[in-house]
Amino acid sequence: MIEQHKFELMDAEQLTLKLIEAQYTLKNSRGTDHAKSLVVIVSGIELAGKGEAVKQLREWLDPRYLQVKADIPNLFTQKQSFWQPYAPFIPAEGEIQIMFGNWYSDLLATANHVSEPFDVYLFDDYVERMRAFEQDLKNNHCDVIKIWFDLSWKSLQKRLDHLAPAEQRWHKLHGLNWRNKKQYDNLQRLRQRFTRDWIIIDCEDAAVRDQKFAQYVLQALRHLPKHYENGADLWQQAQIPEALLHPRHAPTDQADYKKRLKKLTNKVAAALRNDQRRIIICFEGMDAAGKGGAIKRIVKKLDPREYSIFTISAPEKFQLRHPYLWRFWNNLQDKSNILIFDRTWYGRVLVERVEGFATAKQWQRAYAEINRFEKDLSDNQTLLIKFWLAISKDEQALRFQSREQTAHKRFKITDEDRRNRSKWPEYLDAAADMLALTDTDYAPWHVIATDDKYTARLEILTAILAQLLAADG
Repeated sequence: MIEQHKFELMDAEQLTLKLIEAQYTLKNSRGTDHAKSLVVIVSGIELAGKGEAVKQLREWLDPRYLQVKADIPNLFTQKQSFWQPYAPFIPAEGEIQIMFGNWYSDLLATANHVSEPFDVYLFDDYVERMRAFEQDLKNNHCDVIKIWFDLSWKSLQKRLDHLAPAEQRWHKLHGLNWRNKKQYDNLQRLRQRFTRDWIIIDCEDAAVRDQKFAQYVLQALRHLPKHYENGADLWQQAQIPEALLHPRHAPTDQADYKKRLKKLTNKVAAALRNDQRRIIICFEGMDAAGKGGAIKRIVKKLDPREYSIFTISAPEKFQLRHPYLWRFWNNLQDKSNILIFDRTWYGRVLVERVEGFATAKQWQRAYAEINRFEKDLSDNQTLLIKFWLAISKDEQALRFQSREQTAHKRFKITDEDRRNRSKWPEYLDAAADMLALTDTDYAPWHVIATDDKYTARLEILTAILAQLLAADG
Protein backbone atom coordinates (compact mmCIF):
# COMPACT_ATOMS: atom_id res chain seq x y z
CA MET A 1 0.00 0.00 0.00
CA ILE A 2 1.56 3.29 -1.13
CA GLU A 3 1.12 6.22 1.26
CA GLN A 4 1.46 9.84 0.21
CA HIS A 5 3.58 10.87 3.18
CA LYS A 6 5.32 14.14 3.97
CA PHE A 7 8.01 14.61 1.34
CA GLU A 8 11.67 15.44 1.95
CA LEU A 9 14.44 15.64 -0.64
CA MET A 10 17.02 12.89 -0.22
CA ASP A 11 20.70 12.90 -1.05
CA ALA A 12 20.94 11.57 -4.62
CA GLU A 13 23.60 8.97 -3.79
CA GLN A 14 21.61 7.74 -0.81
CA LEU A 15 18.45 7.51 -2.91
CA THR A 16 20.32 5.60 -5.63
CA LEU A 17 21.63 3.09 -3.08
CA LYS A 18 18.19 2.53 -1.60
CA LEU A 19 16.58 2.13 -5.03
CA ILE A 20 19.14 -0.38 -6.27
CA GLU A 21 18.96 -2.38 -3.03
CA ALA A 22 15.17 -2.51 -3.31
CA GLN A 23 15.37 -3.35 -7.02
CA TYR A 24 17.64 -6.33 -6.39
CA THR A 25 15.57 -7.48 -3.43
CA LEU A 26 12.56 -7.54 -5.75
CA LYS A 27 14.57 -9.34 -8.45
CA ASN A 28 15.77 -11.97 -5.97
CA SER A 29 12.27 -12.54 -4.60
CA ARG A 30 11.40 -14.73 -7.58
CA GLY A 31 10.13 -18.13 -6.52
CA THR A 32 9.67 -17.13 -2.88
CA ASP A 33 6.51 -16.67 -0.81
CA HIS A 34 6.84 -12.88 -1.07
CA ALA A 35 7.67 -12.56 -4.78
CA LYS A 36 5.91 -9.95 -6.87
CA SER A 37 6.26 -7.83 -9.99
CA LEU A 38 5.55 -4.12 -10.27
CA VAL A 39 3.65 -2.13 -12.89
CA VAL A 40 4.04 1.64 -12.72
CA ILE A 41 1.32 3.41 -14.71
CA VAL A 42 2.36 6.91 -15.72
CA SER A 43 0.07 9.56 -17.14
CA GLY A 44 -0.50 13.27 -16.85
CA ILE A 45 -0.38 16.68 -18.48
CA GLU A 46 2.00 17.06 -21.42
CA LEU A 47 5.26 18.90 -20.63
CA ALA A 48 4.78 18.09 -16.94
CA GLY A 49 7.99 16.08 -17.12
CA LYS A 50 6.94 12.43 -17.19
CA GLY A 51 9.73 11.49 -19.56
CA GLU A 52 12.36 13.39 -17.57
CA ALA A 53 11.25 11.73 -14.34
CA VAL A 54 11.43 8.25 -15.86
CA LYS A 55 14.80 9.02 -17.43
CA GLN A 56 16.14 10.13 -14.06
CA LEU A 57 14.74 7.03 -12.37
CA ARG A 58 16.52 4.89 -14.94
CA GLU A 59 19.79 6.59 -14.03
CA TRP A 60 19.21 5.91 -10.34
CA LEU A 61 18.26 2.27 -10.87
CA ASP A 62 20.04 -0.55 -12.68
CA PRO A 63 18.62 0.08 -16.18
CA ARG A 64 19.01 -3.57 -17.20
CA TYR A 65 16.15 -4.53 -14.91
CA LEU A 66 13.79 -1.66 -15.61
CA GLN A 67 11.44 -2.09 -18.56
CA VAL A 68 9.76 0.94 -20.08
CA LYS A 69 6.86 0.74 -22.53
CA ALA A 70 6.23 4.07 -24.21
CA ASP A 71 3.49 4.28 -26.83
CA ILE A 72 1.21 6.92 -28.17
CA PRO A 73 -2.36 6.34 -26.96
CA ASN A 74 -4.46 3.73 -28.75
CA LEU A 75 -8.06 4.50 -29.49
CA PHE A 76 -10.39 1.81 -28.17
CA THR A 77 -11.72 -0.55 -30.81
CA GLN A 78 -14.77 -2.78 -30.82
CA LYS A 79 -12.66 -5.92 -31.27
CA GLN A 80 -10.15 -5.54 -28.48
CA SER A 81 -10.49 -5.14 -24.75
CA PHE A 82 -8.64 -2.25 -23.11
CA TRP A 83 -6.00 -4.56 -21.54
CA GLN A 84 -5.18 -6.61 -24.63
CA PRO A 85 -2.49 -4.30 -26.14
CA TYR A 86 -0.64 -4.40 -22.82
CA ALA A 87 -1.10 -8.01 -21.72
CA PRO A 88 2.22 -9.27 -23.18
CA PHE A 89 4.07 -6.61 -21.18
CA ILE A 90 2.70 -7.51 -17.75
CA PRO A 91 5.95 -8.30 -15.92
CA ALA A 92 7.00 -11.57 -14.32
CA GLU A 93 7.95 -11.92 -10.67
CA GLY A 94 10.99 -9.80 -9.86
CA GLU A 95 10.47 -7.40 -12.77
CA ILE A 96 9.46 -3.73 -13.05
CA GLN A 97 7.47 -2.35 -15.97
CA ILE A 98 6.81 1.37 -16.43
CA MET A 99 3.91 2.03 -18.77
CA PHE A 100 3.82 5.42 -20.42
CA GLY A 101 1.20 4.09 -22.77
CA ASN A 102 -1.52 2.42 -20.75
CA TRP A 103 -5.26 1.77 -20.61
CA TYR A 104 -5.95 5.11 -18.91
CA SER A 105 -4.15 7.16 -21.55
CA ASP A 106 -6.13 5.19 -24.14
CA LEU A 107 -9.36 5.97 -22.29
CA LEU A 108 -8.59 9.69 -22.24
CA ALA A 109 -7.59 9.67 -25.90
CA THR A 110 -10.78 7.84 -26.89
CA ALA A 111 -12.96 10.16 -24.82
CA ASN A 112 -11.38 13.16 -26.52
CA HIS A 113 -11.46 11.77 -30.05
CA VAL A 114 -14.87 10.25 -30.56
CA SER A 115 -17.17 12.14 -32.88
CA GLU A 116 -19.95 12.15 -30.29
CA PRO A 117 -19.48 13.03 -26.61
CA PHE A 118 -18.24 10.08 -24.54
CA ASP A 119 -21.03 9.17 -22.15
CA VAL A 120 -19.83 9.63 -18.53
CA TYR A 121 -21.55 6.41 -17.50
CA LEU A 122 -19.61 4.50 -20.13
CA PHE A 123 -16.44 6.30 -19.05
CA ASP A 124 -17.03 5.33 -15.42
CA ASP A 125 -17.81 1.76 -16.45
CA TYR A 126 -14.44 1.53 -18.16
CA VAL A 127 -12.76 2.86 -15.03
CA GLU A 128 -14.42 0.25 -12.83
CA ARG A 129 -13.41 -2.54 -15.22
CA MET A 130 -9.86 -1.23 -15.22
CA ARG A 131 -9.76 -1.25 -11.45
CA ALA A 132 -11.12 -4.80 -11.40
CA PHE A 133 -8.40 -5.85 -13.86
CA GLU A 134 -5.76 -4.21 -11.68
CA GLN A 135 -7.12 -5.94 -8.60
CA ASP A 136 -6.88 -9.27 -10.41
CA LEU A 137 -3.24 -8.44 -11.15
CA LYS A 138 -2.60 -7.62 -7.50
CA ASN A 139 -4.29 -10.83 -6.37
CA ASN A 140 -1.81 -12.65 -8.60
CA HIS A 141 1.22 -10.86 -7.09
CA CYS A 142 1.60 -8.15 -9.72
CA ASP A 143 1.49 -4.85 -7.85
CA VAL A 144 0.19 -1.73 -9.60
CA ILE A 145 0.87 1.89 -8.70
CA LYS A 146 -0.56 4.78 -10.71
CA ILE A 147 1.06 8.21 -10.87
CA TRP A 148 -0.42 11.33 -12.42
CA PHE A 149 2.01 14.13 -13.32
CA ASP A 150 0.03 17.34 -12.90
CA LEU A 151 0.76 20.83 -14.15
CA SER A 152 -1.27 24.01 -13.89
CA TRP A 153 -2.64 25.71 -16.97
CA LYS A 154 -0.45 28.76 -16.37
CA SER A 155 2.76 26.70 -16.07
CA LEU A 156 1.85 24.64 -19.13
CA GLN A 157 1.49 27.78 -21.23
CA LYS A 158 4.84 29.11 -20.03
CA ARG A 159 6.53 25.86 -21.03
CA LEU A 160 4.85 25.96 -24.42
CA ASP A 161 6.10 29.54 -24.87
CA HIS A 162 9.68 28.42 -24.33
CA LEU A 163 9.59 25.48 -26.74
CA ALA A 164 12.01 25.59 -29.63
CA PRO A 165 10.35 25.85 -33.07
CA ALA A 166 11.38 22.27 -33.86
CA GLU A 167 9.35 21.09 -30.87
CA GLN A 168 6.14 22.91 -31.70
CA ARG A 169 4.48 19.52 -32.32
CA TRP A 170 3.82 19.57 -28.58
CA HIS A 171 1.10 22.15 -29.20
CA LYS A 172 -1.19 19.45 -30.56
CA LEU A 173 0.08 16.19 -29.16
CA HIS A 174 -2.19 13.13 -28.96
CA GLY A 175 -5.08 15.00 -30.54
CA LEU A 176 -5.27 17.71 -27.91
CA ASN A 177 -4.51 21.38 -28.46
CA TRP A 178 -2.61 22.29 -25.29
CA ARG A 179 -3.20 25.96 -26.02
CA ASN A 180 -6.93 25.38 -25.71
CA LYS A 181 -8.07 26.06 -22.14
CA LYS A 182 -11.39 24.32 -22.71
CA GLN A 183 -9.65 21.10 -23.75
CA TYR A 184 -7.26 21.32 -20.81
CA ASP A 185 -10.15 21.78 -18.35
CA ASN A 186 -12.08 18.91 -19.92
CA LEU A 187 -9.07 16.61 -19.58
CA GLN A 188 -8.71 17.55 -15.91
CA ARG A 189 -12.41 16.87 -15.30
CA LEU A 190 -12.14 13.48 -16.94
CA ARG A 191 -9.01 12.38 -15.11
CA GLN A 192 -10.56 13.35 -11.78
CA ARG A 193 -13.12 10.61 -12.44
CA PHE A 194 -10.39 7.97 -12.04
CA THR A 195 -7.46 9.43 -10.06
CA ARG A 196 -8.83 9.05 -6.52
CA ASP A 197 -6.59 5.99 -6.10
CA TRP A 198 -3.62 7.57 -7.90
CA ILE A 199 -0.57 9.40 -6.60
CA ILE A 200 -0.69 13.01 -7.81
CA ILE A 201 2.66 14.74 -8.32
CA ASP A 202 2.76 18.51 -8.73
CA CYS A 203 5.35 19.12 -11.42
CA GLU A 204 6.16 22.79 -10.93
CA ASP A 205 9.63 21.95 -9.55
CA ALA A 206 11.57 19.43 -11.66
CA ALA A 207 13.91 18.27 -8.87
CA VAL A 208 11.05 17.69 -6.47
CA ARG A 209 9.05 15.95 -9.20
CA ASP A 210 11.84 13.51 -10.02
CA GLN A 211 12.52 12.68 -6.39
CA LYS A 212 8.87 12.24 -5.51
CA PHE A 213 8.43 9.84 -8.41
CA ALA A 214 11.53 7.87 -7.42
CA GLN A 215 10.57 7.74 -3.75
CA TYR A 216 7.09 6.42 -4.51
CA VAL A 217 8.60 3.74 -6.72
CA LEU A 218 11.03 2.93 -3.90
CA GLN A 219 8.16 2.56 -1.47
CA ALA A 220 6.40 0.17 -3.86
CA LEU A 221 9.58 -1.86 -4.39
CA ARG A 222 10.05 -2.27 -0.67
CA HIS A 223 6.51 -3.50 -0.12
CA LEU A 224 7.02 -7.27 -0.32
CA PRO A 225 4.47 -8.84 2.02
CA LYS A 226 4.26 -12.59 2.37
CA HIS A 227 1.65 -14.13 0.09
CA TYR A 228 -1.54 -14.74 2.00
CA GLU A 229 -3.34 -17.53 0.20
CA ASN A 230 -4.93 -19.26 3.17
CA GLY A 231 -8.23 -18.40 4.83
CA ALA A 232 -10.44 -19.68 2.01
CA ASP A 233 -14.18 -19.29 2.36
CA LEU A 234 -16.40 -22.13 3.48
CA TRP A 235 -17.27 -23.78 0.20
CA GLN A 236 -20.75 -24.78 -0.89
CA GLN A 237 -20.27 -27.62 -3.33
CA ALA A 238 -22.55 -27.50 -6.38
CA GLN A 239 -24.71 -30.50 -7.14
CA ILE A 240 -23.23 -32.68 -9.85
CA PRO A 241 -25.45 -32.58 -12.96
CA GLU A 242 -27.15 -35.88 -13.75
CA ALA A 243 -25.63 -35.84 -17.25
CA LEU A 244 -22.12 -36.01 -15.78
CA LEU A 245 -23.03 -38.91 -13.52
CA HIS A 246 -24.84 -40.93 -16.18
CA PRO A 247 -23.78 -40.09 -19.75
CA ARG A 248 -25.91 -41.57 -22.51
CA HIS A 249 -24.80 -44.82 -24.17
CA ALA A 250 -26.98 -45.09 -27.30
CA PRO A 251 -24.86 -45.44 -30.46
CA THR A 252 -25.37 -43.52 -33.68
CA ASP A 253 -26.20 -45.26 -36.94
CA GLN A 254 -22.99 -45.04 -39.00
CA ALA A 255 -24.68 -44.29 -42.30
CA ASP A 256 -26.69 -41.47 -40.73
CA TYR A 257 -23.57 -40.22 -38.92
CA LYS A 258 -21.52 -39.88 -42.10
CA LYS A 259 -24.34 -38.12 -43.92
CA ARG A 260 -24.98 -35.63 -41.11
CA LEU A 261 -21.26 -35.10 -40.44
CA LYS A 262 -20.63 -34.07 -44.04
CA LYS A 263 -23.44 -31.51 -43.97
CA LEU A 264 -22.52 -30.14 -40.57
CA THR A 265 -18.79 -29.74 -41.28
CA ASN A 266 -19.63 -27.72 -44.38
CA LYS A 267 -22.19 -25.56 -42.58
CA VAL A 268 -19.95 -24.94 -39.56
CA ALA A 269 -16.99 -24.03 -41.76
CA ALA A 270 -19.09 -21.55 -43.74
CA ALA A 271 -20.58 -20.02 -40.61
CA LEU A 272 -17.18 -19.66 -38.93
CA ARG A 273 -15.59 -18.25 -42.06
CA ASN A 274 -18.29 -15.64 -42.68
CA ASP A 275 -18.74 -14.46 -39.10
CA GLN A 276 -17.32 -10.99 -38.53
CA ARG A 277 -16.59 -11.61 -34.86
CA ARG A 278 -13.62 -13.41 -33.36
CA ILE A 279 -14.65 -16.94 -32.41
CA ILE A 280 -13.07 -18.80 -29.49
CA ILE A 281 -14.03 -22.47 -29.10
CA CYS A 282 -13.06 -24.00 -25.76
CA PHE A 283 -12.86 -27.67 -24.88
CA GLU A 284 -12.71 -29.14 -21.39
CA GLY A 285 -13.68 -32.59 -20.20
CA MET A 286 -12.47 -35.88 -18.84
CA ASP A 287 -9.36 -37.44 -20.38
CA ALA A 288 -10.13 -39.34 -23.62
CA ALA A 289 -13.56 -37.70 -23.86
CA GLY A 290 -13.01 -36.86 -27.54
CA LYS A 291 -11.68 -33.30 -27.62
CA GLY A 292 -9.10 -34.00 -30.30
CA GLY A 293 -11.57 -35.87 -32.53
CA ALA A 294 -14.09 -33.06 -32.27
CA ILE A 295 -11.49 -30.40 -33.13
CA LYS A 296 -10.44 -32.42 -36.18
CA ARG A 297 -14.03 -32.35 -37.48
CA ILE A 298 -14.48 -28.63 -36.77
CA VAL A 299 -11.49 -27.65 -38.90
CA LYS A 300 -12.01 -30.30 -41.59
CA LYS A 301 -13.38 -27.84 -44.17
CA LEU A 302 -11.38 -24.81 -43.04
CA ASP A 303 -8.11 -23.58 -44.50
CA PRO A 304 -5.27 -23.92 -41.92
CA ARG A 305 -4.62 -20.21 -42.33
CA GLU A 306 -8.08 -19.41 -41.01
CA TYR A 307 -7.65 -20.79 -37.50
CA SER A 308 -5.19 -21.49 -34.70
CA ILE A 309 -5.32 -24.39 -32.25
CA PHE A 310 -3.81 -24.15 -28.78
CA THR A 311 -3.15 -27.35 -26.87
CA ILE A 312 -2.80 -26.36 -23.22
CA SER A 313 -0.68 -28.35 -20.81
CA ALA A 314 0.94 -27.57 -17.46
CA PRO A 315 2.44 -24.05 -17.40
CA GLU A 316 6.16 -23.61 -17.93
CA LYS A 317 8.27 -22.20 -15.11
CA PHE A 318 8.46 -18.72 -16.66
CA GLN A 319 4.66 -18.68 -17.06
CA LEU A 320 4.19 -19.46 -13.37
CA ARG A 321 5.96 -16.17 -12.60
CA HIS A 322 3.13 -14.23 -14.24
CA PRO A 323 -0.56 -13.94 -13.33
CA TYR A 324 -2.09 -17.27 -14.26
CA LEU A 325 -4.22 -15.83 -17.08
CA TRP A 326 -1.17 -14.20 -18.67
CA ARG A 327 -0.32 -17.09 -21.00
CA PHE A 328 -3.89 -17.06 -22.32
CA TRP A 329 -3.79 -13.30 -22.80
CA ASN A 330 -0.76 -13.92 -25.01
CA ASN A 331 -2.60 -16.61 -26.97
CA LEU A 332 -5.16 -13.94 -27.85
CA GLN A 333 -2.46 -11.91 -29.61
CA ASP A 334 -2.74 -14.46 -32.41
CA LYS A 335 -4.18 -12.80 -35.53
CA SER A 336 -6.47 -15.68 -36.49
CA ASN A 337 -10.18 -14.98 -36.31
CA ILE A 338 -10.92 -18.53 -35.12
CA LEU A 339 -9.12 -19.79 -32.01
CA ILE A 340 -9.62 -23.31 -30.68
CA PHE A 341 -8.42 -24.34 -27.23
CA ASP A 342 -7.84 -27.95 -26.25
CA ARG A 343 -7.91 -27.26 -22.50
CA THR A 344 -8.18 -23.68 -21.31
CA TRP A 345 -7.89 -21.19 -18.46
CA TYR A 346 -10.33 -23.43 -16.59
CA GLY A 347 -7.36 -25.53 -15.53
CA ARG A 348 -7.15 -23.30 -12.45
CA VAL A 349 -10.51 -24.58 -11.18
CA LEU A 350 -10.09 -28.13 -12.48
CA VAL A 351 -6.69 -29.83 -12.44
CA GLU A 352 -4.99 -27.17 -10.29
CA ARG A 353 -7.80 -27.42 -7.75
CA VAL A 354 -7.91 -31.22 -7.67
CA GLU A 355 -4.15 -31.78 -7.69
CA GLY A 356 -3.42 -29.03 -5.17
CA PHE A 357 -1.39 -26.83 -7.53
CA ALA A 358 -3.60 -23.88 -6.54
CA THR A 359 -4.64 -23.05 -3.00
CA ALA A 360 -8.31 -23.03 -2.11
CA LYS A 361 -8.25 -19.24 -2.00
CA GLN A 362 -6.73 -19.08 -5.49
CA TRP A 363 -9.16 -21.41 -7.22
CA GLN A 364 -12.17 -20.00 -5.39
CA ARG A 365 -11.18 -16.50 -6.53
CA ALA A 366 -10.63 -17.69 -10.10
CA TYR A 367 -14.32 -18.08 -11.03
CA ALA A 368 -14.89 -14.32 -10.80
CA GLU A 369 -11.58 -13.58 -12.54
CA ILE A 370 -12.50 -15.88 -15.41
CA ASN A 371 -15.99 -14.40 -15.70
CA ARG A 372 -14.53 -10.89 -15.94
CA PHE A 373 -12.01 -12.09 -18.53
CA GLU A 374 -14.72 -13.66 -20.67
CA LYS A 375 -17.07 -10.69 -20.25
CA ASP A 376 -14.35 -8.36 -21.53
CA LEU A 377 -13.90 -10.59 -24.57
CA SER A 378 -17.63 -10.84 -25.16
CA ASP A 379 -18.05 -7.06 -24.92
CA ASN A 380 -15.48 -6.69 -27.69
CA GLN A 381 -17.03 -8.77 -30.49
CA THR A 382 -15.66 -12.13 -29.37
CA LEU A 383 -17.96 -15.13 -29.24
CA LEU A 384 -17.01 -17.82 -26.74
CA ILE A 385 -18.31 -21.34 -27.38
CA LYS A 386 -17.49 -23.62 -24.45
CA PHE A 387 -17.79 -27.39 -24.25
CA TRP A 388 -17.56 -29.85 -21.38
CA LEU A 389 -17.25 -33.38 -22.74
CA ALA A 390 -18.47 -36.03 -20.31
CA ILE A 391 -18.03 -39.79 -20.59
CA SER A 392 -18.44 -42.58 -18.06
CA LYS A 393 -15.49 -43.98 -16.15
CA ASP A 394 -16.00 -47.37 -17.82
CA GLU A 395 -15.94 -45.79 -21.27
CA GLN A 396 -12.75 -43.96 -20.40
CA ALA A 397 -11.14 -47.27 -19.43
CA LEU A 398 -12.11 -48.76 -22.79
CA ARG A 399 -10.69 -45.78 -24.68
CA PHE A 400 -7.44 -45.94 -22.72
CA GLN A 401 -7.14 -49.61 -23.61
CA SER A 402 -7.84 -48.90 -27.27
CA ARG A 403 -5.20 -46.19 -27.36
CA GLU A 404 -2.61 -48.47 -25.80
CA GLN A 405 -3.27 -51.02 -28.53
CA THR A 406 -3.13 -48.50 -31.40
CA ALA A 407 0.38 -47.54 -32.47
CA HIS A 408 -0.40 -43.98 -33.58
CA LYS A 409 -2.46 -43.24 -30.45
CA ARG A 410 -0.21 -44.60 -27.72
CA PHE A 411 1.36 -41.19 -27.24
CA LYS A 412 -2.00 -39.88 -26.02
CA ILE A 413 -1.83 -42.00 -22.84
CA THR A 414 0.34 -40.83 -19.96
CA ASP A 415 0.91 -41.97 -16.39
CA GLU A 416 -0.86 -38.81 -15.31
CA ASP A 417 -3.99 -39.85 -17.23
CA ARG A 418 -4.08 -43.17 -15.40
CA ARG A 419 -3.46 -41.50 -12.06
CA ASN A 420 -6.30 -39.04 -12.63
CA ARG A 421 -8.78 -41.93 -12.71
CA SER A 422 -8.32 -42.37 -8.97
CA LYS A 423 -9.63 -38.82 -8.51
CA TRP A 424 -12.70 -39.17 -10.69
CA PRO A 425 -15.12 -37.97 -7.95
CA GLU A 426 -12.97 -34.90 -7.25
CA TYR A 427 -12.95 -33.99 -10.92
CA LEU A 428 -16.73 -34.35 -11.06
CA ASP A 429 -17.05 -31.99 -8.09
CA ALA A 430 -14.72 -29.49 -9.75
CA ALA A 431 -16.63 -29.70 -13.04
CA ALA A 432 -19.95 -29.20 -11.24
CA ASP A 433 -18.70 -26.02 -9.55
CA MET A 434 -17.21 -24.74 -12.80
CA LEU A 435 -20.45 -25.27 -14.71
CA ALA A 436 -22.51 -23.67 -11.93
CA LEU A 437 -20.31 -20.60 -11.49
CA THR A 438 -19.15 -19.79 -15.02
CA ASP A 439 -22.21 -20.58 -17.14
CA THR A 440 -23.19 -17.06 -18.22
CA ASP A 441 -25.44 -15.45 -20.81
CA TYR A 442 -22.38 -14.18 -22.69
CA ALA A 443 -20.36 -17.43 -22.43
CA PRO A 444 -22.65 -20.43 -21.80
CA TRP A 445 -21.47 -24.00 -21.39
CA HIS A 446 -22.53 -26.84 -23.67
CA VAL A 447 -22.43 -30.15 -21.82
CA ILE A 448 -21.96 -33.05 -24.24
CA ALA A 449 -22.53 -36.19 -22.16
CA THR A 450 -22.38 -39.39 -24.18
CA ASP A 451 -20.19 -42.46 -24.41
CA ASP A 452 -20.69 -42.51 -28.18
CA LYS A 453 -18.00 -40.39 -29.80
CA TYR A 454 -19.96 -40.09 -33.05
CA THR A 455 -22.98 -38.67 -31.26
CA ALA A 456 -20.69 -36.26 -29.40
CA ARG A 457 -19.17 -34.94 -32.64
CA LEU A 458 -22.56 -34.28 -34.20
CA GLU A 459 -23.83 -32.56 -31.05
CA ILE A 460 -20.73 -30.38 -30.87
CA LEU A 461 -21.03 -29.24 -34.47
CA THR A 462 -24.76 -28.63 -34.04
CA ALA A 463 -24.14 -26.55 -30.90
CA ILE A 464 -21.48 -24.45 -32.63
CA LEU A 465 -23.79 -23.74 -35.53
CA ALA A 466 -26.70 -22.92 -33.25
CA GLN A 467 -24.69 -20.49 -31.09
CA LEU A 468 -23.20 -18.78 -34.12
CA LEU A 469 -26.64 -18.26 -35.66
CA ALA A 470 -28.30 -17.27 -32.38
CA ALA A 471 -25.65 -14.70 -31.51
CA ASP A 472 -25.70 -13.36 -35.06
CA GLY A 473 -29.45 -13.00 -35.01
